[in-house]
Amino acid sequence: MTRYYLPLTLASLRGIWEAGRIDAGTLDDAVIAEGDDEESEYAALMSAADLSADLRDGAGRRVVVVAEASGPVDSGLPLRRVVAVHADPVARATDADPDDDLAWYATQEVPDLFG
Repeated sequence: MTRYYLPLTLASLRGIWEAGRIDAGTLDDAVIAEGDDEESEYAALMSAADLSADLRDGAGRRVVVVAEASGPVDSGLPLRRVVAVHADPVARATDADPDDDLAWYATQEVPDLFG
């Protein structure tokens, strides 16, 4: 099983959620953990968070979607493959320190992120 850590903005997360899938081109930007241990997964999450920060135009929340696939992803992934979404908490939305942890959101909570 491969776990993808996909750096996004809230706007691109909304687009994926409305489309009902992550397209293969978007997955090209994902960070993949080097192992399946907690340290490798955390490093991949924070690398994706750094990339998400680069995607923002000024203030905004870092967003990382975590999806899993057991085979090729040439045609993208349906949302059912998303296992979690991580984002800066609202309280730190405009001034998040790059070393701050992201909050975890279950997939059913994603629409709440759009406010």
